[in-house]
Amino acid sequence: MTSHLLDGPEQLTDADSTASGVAWGAVLAGASAAAALSLILLVLGVGLGLSAASPWAGFGASANTLGASTIAWLAFTQLAASGIGGYLAGRLRVKWASVHTDEVYFRDTAHGFLAWAVASLATAAFLTTAIGSILVGSTAPVTAGIQASARSPAVALPDSSQQRAASTGYFGDMLWRSDQPSTTNAEAAPRAEMTAMFLHDVRSGGLTPEDKAYATRQVARWAGLSETDAEKRVTDTYGRLDKAIKTEEAAAAQRADMARKAAAHASLWFFVALLCGAFFASLCATFGGARRDHIAVSQRAMREPAVRPV
Repeated sequence: MTSHLLDGPEQLTDADSTASGVAWGAVLAGASAAAALSLILLVLGVGLGLSAASPWAGFGASANTLGASTIAWLAFTQLAASGIGGYLAGRLRVKWASVHTDEVYFRDTAHGFLAWAVASLATAAFLTTAIGSILVGSTAPVTAGIQASARSPAVALPDSSQQRAASTGYFGDMLWRSDQPSTTNAEAAPRAEMTAMFLHDVRSGGLTPEDKAYATRQVARWAGLSETDAEKRVTDTYGRLDKAIKTEEAAAAQRADMARKAAAHASLWFFVALLCGAFFASLCATFGGARRDHIAVSQRAMREPAVRPV
């Protein structure tokens, strides 16, 4: 009797044939649970990540460890939240008494997938509002500490434009160094002009003869050097500036490439985690639906009177 009720007939009754095959109440309930659990686990993961990270060298987890831990936590979050949401969607859906077992299995799978889809869309919709506010609030003390440190003169952290200005200014000052006392005002030397000229020539591909001759005359005048020494200083300084800028550009390109690869890997792993979440939600929905049908059949069998032989 129990087996017959679970399998059901091939034909649908009038009630089952006209009713919707989707129990949206169960889908929304499962999606709400999945989204809430995702939020909780996400906040917990951020807290654990900030606890493990450290701005000091030699302390805290390494970047590779944090990256692997982030991927593992993301996968765990998807599996746990999707599993709970899918199970609830299958367990809370209505009973399809006259629907074939294969159709019940398909509907349970669809309910789990819909619960995962609604939860994913809800999480994406609120990621920049509610969840974003929580994450920003949790990281605000760390951000404030970094900004306070950056404002401190002892540990000031200049940005790239400030670093570039300081670097080029250093090479510009190299042109006017002199061991001989001069009656001229060294502060009036055309530092800005020479720096701008050198930067232009670096971008253009090389120091032009006109700029080199002009720079040689200026250095010989303001630094008190001979034409030969001034020309050598101009050539050496320009070479060092050109090498420093190219090294900085290569390092910036390497950092950008590393960031690109990290973003690509994160996107791929995020896709895999979402795909696993969709599968796990659908699978758990079948478990929840089967459990609900088993309980319903058991209760019905207990209420029916036993058939006694004549």
